[in-house]
Amino acid sequence: MTFLQTTTVDPETVINVNDSLKAATSNLIAQVKDDPNTFLQDLLQSAIDFGLKLLAAIVIYLVGAWIIKRIKNGLGKVFAKRNTEGTLASFITSLVSITLTVLLIVITIGTLGINTTSLAALLAAGGMAIGMALSGTVSNFAGGLMLLVFKPFKAGDFICAQGYSGTVKEVTIVNTKIITTDNRVIVIPNGTLSNGNIDNYSALSLRRVDIEVGVEYGTDADKCMELLREIVKDDKRILDSKHRGAQDPFVALLSMNDSNVSFVVRVWVKSADYWPVKFELNKNIYDTLPKKGIDFAFPHMDVTIRS
Repeated sequence: MTFLQTTTVDPETVINVNDSLKAATSNLIAQVKDDPNTFLQDLLQSAIDFGLKLLAAIVIYLVGAWIIKRIKNGLGKVFAKRNTEGTLASFITSLVSITLTVLLIVITIGTLGINTTSLAALLAAGGMAIGMALSGTVSNFAGGLMLLVFKPFKAGDFICAQGYSGTVKEVTIVNTKIITTDNRVIVIPNGTLSNGNIDNYSALSLRRVDIEVGVEYGTDADKCMELLREIVKDDKRILDSKHRGAQDPFVALLSMNDSNVSFVVRVWVKSADYWPVKFELNKNIYDTLPKKGIDFAFPHMDVTIRS
């Protein structure tokens, strides 16, 4: 069911408006009759004044638009020279252009003699309302700026953040897309991403591979470490101290646990070789040690029964 709402107009208000219009019209007619020359001169002068203001406003707008265009081109050249991230450069350029254009429009309107105070207040109120409505989006914008300026990672890096691991596909001003190892696309808001921990596995050219090997008690420690060193030595991808930033392979007895003796192997490799080297070392250790009489330990319990 639809209800129609009607508005009642006060007859006195209508009469007052009509009287005001009649009075203004009568005064204008009287002025034309009494002194038509003065009326025409005032009208002509007003038209000239308005024409000059309009001409000035047009000139100001054209010059301002030219200056804004020059500023945009200058920013583009600066960003290109400094190899600034394309998304960041586009965002800053657009922001500067929009801000200067709004300022130019306000100045142009003011040149015409129109009061811009109300317009400025309206723009401020509108900006505040939009900011409150888009508070989450603004947070993502700010986070995107932080990521694009400080660059904790870039497209192509393998990172772990917000519980997800994968290769960065794209960094935009509001979110970041990563591709996981099982080929899923994860979109993470930049506001959340910039406020959390980011583990960048691709930031440095070298990584250290750590492998723990648990063997049975009674194993000859020197023999076990020598075998591990031989396995490491056979892999040509493993680096030594001659390579800048790397260290010589390290093998040592790490700890004596409840059910095993733990040895540690630490080697340095290029970041791209990390997983292939880790997987192959694990396989070689698993295949080689038992053949040399060294058995791996597993959780067990010895029970002694006394009669």
